[in-house]
Amino acid sequence: MLFRSPGSEGALPDNPKEIVRIARGIGYPVIIKAAGGGGGRGGGNTFTVLAGDAPTTDLMDGIDTTWNRVSGGAEIARLADDAITNFKVEDPSASVTTLLAIKTQLAKLPKDIIVDEKRQMLDRIIADCLGLTIETTIPQAEVVPGETLRLTHTVTKRAATAVQWTGVRYPNSFGAPSAPAPISLTTGQAATQQVSVVLPATTRVTQPYWLREQARPGLFVVPDVDRKLIGTPENPPAFPVEMTFAVGGQTIVLATEPYQNGTATTGPTRRRHLDVIPPVIVHFPTLTKVFSPGGTKPVTIELTANRANTAGTLQLDLPAGWTATPATLDFRIADSGGKSTLTFNVKAPAGTASTNLAAHVTVGGQRYATDHTAIDYPHIPYQLLQPTAMTRAVSVDLQKKGSRLGYFMGSGDDMVDCLTEMGYSVKLLTGADLNPQGLAGLDAVVIGVRAFDEKPDLLANVDALFAWVEAGGTVVAQYNRAGGTPRFGPYMLNFAGGAPARRTTDENSPVSFLAPEHPAMLIPNRISQSDFTNWVQERGTYYPSSWDTEKYTPLLALTDPGEDPNSGALLVGRHGQGYYVYSGVAFFRQLPKGVPGAYRLMANLLSLGK
Repeated sequence: MLFRSPGSEGALPDNPKEIVRIARGIGYPVIIKAAGGGGGRGGGNTFTVLAGDAPTTDLMDGIDTTWNRVSGGAEIARLADDAITNFKVEDPSASVTTLLAIKTQLAKLPKDIIVDEKRQMLDRIIADCLGLTIETTIPQAEVVPGETLRLTHTVTKRAATAVQWTGVRYPNSFGAPSAPAPISLTTGQAATQQVSVVLPATTRVTQPYWLREQARPGLFVVPDVDRKLIGTPENPPAFPVEMTFAVGGQTIVLATEPYQNGTATTGPTRRRHLDVIPPVIVHFPTLTKVFSPGGTKPVTIELTANRANTAGTLQLDLPAGWTATPATLDFRIADSGGKSTLTFNVKAPAGTASTNLAAHVTVGGQRYATDHTAIDYPHIPYQLLQPTAMTRAVSVDLQKKGSRLGYFMGSGDDMVDCLTEMGYSVKLLTGADLNPQGLAGLDAVVIGVRAFDEKPDLLANVDALFAWVEAGGTVVAQYNRAGGTPRFGPYMLNFAGGAPARRTTDENSPVSFLAPEHPAMLIPNRISQSDFTNWVQERGTYYPSSWDTEKYTPLLALTDPGEDPNSGALLVGRHGQGYYVYSGVAFFRQLPKGVPGAYRLMANLLSLGK
């Protein structure tokens, strides 16, 4: 099924029936956010009554939210009021008798999702009043399916009330033994049980449920098996644990999951929950692969073993029209953490194409096809992403002039791989390289997005870069927000007034050619409207508000629906013998996503003056 991702899908219609139809199509939950004008803060009718009486003072007018709406709930309400009234901060365990009476009454009610939730909440409240804490720890946070989990269960009780620890169960582990029981808990003393349990071989690797499948534009794709999870902020535990206790003749059940306790060296102690990892990580070392139509190119894949003595086969998953030689490759990795690099020869189709190339390994009869990305910062919980291993492949008739580029890295910059795939040798630059010796032999220099913010040495030495342009060099500057830098370009580029409005957010919006005979539009690739198909996310962003119209030539006019054309996205200025290009065109998005036309246009800009 499809799960709508955050973000505007436009205004809702006025017809209430149509609104309900849209909501049902999205599924649960639906959040409707007021935006702008009278529908936002302070005015207008934010809600429309679709059925029943209109509320007068509160949206919940006329809706019974008490236990009286449940048959047999009156006694529960009375007992709950008694527990609240008589609660003793200095002795929370004094409330346990009343809470157990509530538990007795809840057991009499028919099965209901809300009642079941209240039962779980009540068990937790009873545990809190008893000072009953539970913990399950593991020596390592990452485990491969089929491996043994060494679990240490620890329980501590602080109240004097008699409590027996009656068992441990593992709901997702069929046939797993229960921990020995019962154990009478001693106040203030920890009780522990150590158990070894095999993680089922069929356990799925850890990945947020809304990221297991490839997303569609504006939509997450959630597998049917995970549909029940929609609306939850996280996955359920990979290996859930339930501990049972006997209190006052009743059984309470407390849920937890295994954690690896961290160590506090330079910051706060962090715990990691159990992550299930594959026996082999599959990784493409490059984001994109650029092919000539019908051409063959080596595609390399890096394998990393997560356990010792891992053997299997590797296979590419190719769309129609793409072929690989050989069909499969065998591998064997002796050590945990060991690596193996394997290469296929991949042949592209004859025409223009852009697609994903994926890969998978087969180990012990099981298929695994995930990469490994850790989000690890001291101020947030550790998060592991294991997306499907893939690279973007583009088959494009691409001509270029020149072979050596200099590049100033920007923020979140993935362009170097893309330029290398185009056939360029790329030299990473610093401010110290901005002199005739450091720039010698370069055919062009590319400035990454926000590089003027990221690289103060670029700004400090920019005049030397302009001198190189004047002597015949070519610079392509991607979008930058340099805070009104007076020497951002060799000629005036003005970003006054803020830039958010000067962008083109519709990736399919019309494109007009303002200077179709300019060399940047003709040499060595003739740019046409077809080069602006299948773009992603946006056309461009952060255009200048004004520029030296005598020195810069605007090449494109980009237009969002309902807005006036914007001609500041791509400016080419002749400076002495060379060229200076300012590009608000979103090459930094298009090239990593393998958009053929973006590659052709970038090649033309880098070929200026050649």
